Amino acid sequence: MKALGAADHTTITVHVPMTFTVRGGRKTIISKVVELPPQPRIDNALLKALARAYSWRRKIEDGEYASITELAKAEGVNQSYACRLLRLTLLAPAIVIEILNGRQNSDIMLKQLTRPFPVRWDKQWAVLKLNAGDRVCRKSK
Repeated sequence: MKALGAADHTTITVHVPMTFTVRGGRKTIISKVVELPPQPRIDNALLKALARAYSWRRKIEDGEYASITELAKAEGVNQSYACRLLRLTLLAPAIVIEILNGRQNSDIMLKQLTRPFPVRWDKQWAVLKLNAGDRVCRKSK
């Protein structure tokens, strides 16, 4: 092996343009070199509510509970709350997919979805103020 002499030592300096910002309590490195697409905004409360609604619907359809009142008592929730959550199972499948993928409009919150909305899927897009171009699939007329 050959010992390195003083002339063999070289220093390489690499400059990477970046800035540090705080977003949502996290420190993020933002590089001007590569622009990444925005991360989907996942609303955990909304996801849990959807999962709970479909689970409750399945339990009622399978005959595990005879009514929403019985289900609400067994789950330890208010009957009104159970009814509001079960309404989520009437959302258009394309809207549910948008929510699951985190691509829903940032204005869509659980509070908004627990209010009455149209049963017709094409009307839901307008009421929830979603762009028609954002639809994953839509029913043909």
